[in-house]
Amino acid sequence: MPWPRLTAAIGRLLQLGRREYRAFRRWLENTRNFIHLSLLLLIPLVIGLVTWLANTVELLPFLLFPPLVSGAYTLFREPESPYASPRRFVGGMTLGAICGWIAVAVSTRYWYQVSPEAYQINPGAAAFGVLLTGVLTWALDLEESQAFSTALLVLATGVTQLVYVVSVFLSASLVVVVFVVWRSTIYERRAEYLYETTHADDQVLVPMRGATADTVATFGARLAAAHDTGKIVLFRVVDDATEAPDATTVDTDGGTVVRGGGADTAGLDELTGAARETAATLEATADRLRARFDIPCEVVVTTGNADASQLAVRTATETNCDLIVTPYRTADGELTDFVRRLFDSRLDVVALRTDGTQTHWRRIMLPIKYQGDIAHAMLDFAQRLAGDTSYISVCHCIDNESERRAAESMVADLAETFERAIETRVTTSSLDDFLSANADNYDLTIIGSSTDRTVVSRIIDAPTFEQLESVDSDVAVVHRG
Repeated sequence: MPWPRLTAAIGRLLQLGRREYRAFRRWLENTRNFIHLSLLLLIPLVIGLVTWLANTVELLPFLLFPPLVSGAYTLFREPESPYASPRRFVGGMTLGAICGWIAVAVSTRYWYQVSPEAYQINPGAAAFGVLLTGVLTWALDLEESQAFSTALLVLATGVTQLVYVVSVFLSASLVVVVFVVWRSTIYERRAEYLYETTHADDQVLVPMRGATADTVATFGARLAAAHDTGKIVLFRVVDDATEAPDATTVDTDGGTVVRGGGADTAGLDELTGAARETAATLEATADRLRARFDIPCEVVVTTGNADASQLAVRTATETNCDLIVTPYRTADGELTDFVRRLFDSRLDVVALRTDGTQTHWRRIMLPIKYQGDIAHAMLDFAQRLAGDTSYISVCHCIDNESERRAAESMVADLAETFERAIETRVTTSSLDDFLSANADNYDLTIIGSSTDRTVVSRIIDAPTFEQLESVDSDVAVVHRG
């Protein structure tokens, strides 16, 4: 095979691998899928370890394994449930074993005068063991379904009851140790592993376009200021500019970039024409943002014939920005080419539709379609904007009541990755009706761009961000690059 064809084939394989990896990562971003994968990986390993120990020390009866597996599955399956308690799991199973031991002792002493070796499972002993288990686990707040299994299995283990009780305690403790480590180091920190928003979007470029540019810059500054490493870059393209001899320049396709970033702006003072006026205006805005939010703020003025969106993306790359916050603009009911091309880039983008009157967004609503990276990004932005004392509501629309339980679990899983109080709402209203009825009660509505949808789905149903005419609040459209 000729080298060009081989190289092309390898490239296609790598592209396919990257696409499959992205699809798997998106699937894993759903908490239910994450838990199921953890179950498939951890439960067999735990049971294999218990079996190895049992074979090594000849202590654990194999009959104990079924309730142990079932209990471990329940423990990992609902890690936020009241029953996902290490104390309840170990204490309940051990107490069940003790109750079974007591039932055996009582029945063999008072009901059947036979040796333990000749003892046959007695219905009365089984009933008494279950009754005693139910009463004691209830009284001691150790209710655990597997406690009844350990109470009954003691009747048929063929080992001394003390050995059986110790085996239950040790095996349950081993499962709990694995569960506690998994829950504290992996499950509760899953946002750090699954969602890139926890490590990005600190450095923000704002294209200063339109009458609401200052408000958009304030919005971007609030996002950047929420993290210690944040900065903001104010960017504008002008028609004519003269490069100043002392200015810092960045080479871009089709134009020249003139930068200023603080008190020393001598280079900008030597500009002429529209570039000088633009730089002075941006520097005044930058000074206000520095004073208000205490973050670094740079000014970038670009001139040239290249596409403005291309220049914005290249400038963001040159200034190490990982997020572009741009005014939301439409023409003839469609997104402008500038905004649309930003959505097509590899960078994260937030397009803000505002009338310019709001500068602090305290009540924020987030309609989400599914749990994933973009939903987490929306909630992360909302938390940065709102602060600790403001109000955030996560909403999801369903088609019928049969979907409610799964939907409530989904939005709860998303909300619990953040350490603040977040309202969750599930409604059978359509998204359009819900937004029309509720958006005016909020300062800001954050929605996903729907740019990750297939072409077919976009043809059948217009993306959410194209259905915003009925929304009275400010709207932020979030795109993940």
